[in-house]
Parts: sequence; C-alpha cells; structure tokens
Amino acid sequence: MATLITRDELRAAIDGGAVTVLDTLGGDYYADQHLPGALALTPGEVDSRAADLLPDRDAAIVTYCSNPACGNSGQVAARLTALGYRNVRKYREGIQDWVEAGLPVESGLSLESA
Repeated sequence: MATLITRDELRAAIDGGAVTVLDTLGGDYYADQHLPGALALTPGEVDSRAADLLPDRDAAIVTYCSNPACGNSGQVAARLTALGYRNVRKYREGIQDWVEAGLPVESGLSLESA
C-alpha cells in the first residue's frame, strides 16, 4: 500500500515544484479538470508509458483519482512501486477533496497525455 500524502503536503509540493502528480482517471475526466501540472496515467497505461513519462525512479510521485472510493490511484501507485519507483505516495482524498477546498485546477490535455 502506498504511503499517503495530505492535501496540504501535496499543495506545498506542487507549489515548490517538488513532485510529479499523476491523474489516474485520464480521458475526459483529465480533460475536464486535473490538479495543477498533473500528467494523465491510468492503470492500463503504466507498463507502456511509465519509463518515458517518469524516467527518474527516485523522483517524488503522487497519484490521485476522484475520491477515496476510487481504486485507480492505488493501482497506479502499486504498479509503479513494483516497477522500481521508490518515492510514490497517494492522495487518497482525490480531486473531489481538492476542488471542495477551493484549490485551483487545470483543464485540457497536456502534450504527455494526448
């Protein structure tokens, strides 16, 4: 099970540019709204895209999905850990918590997710 990160810890890491954030919902959910700077990586894409998207296996990575009931973030975190990534955490509360707290989101597709 991935180590958890709180909303405040994640916000500080994003503001400091100290983390790669992964939206594990992908597709239209990602295009509609995602955390600032987040890249899309769904459970079915980890094996084929992780090495290119995340070349540094020691970098800080945080996965998230919609809310605690969503299993995608845990699946992606577990698979990344199995592939040798050493600093993977999960924002269990997800984008629903982030939005409810009034924090900024982005929309549209990034070049990495297109």
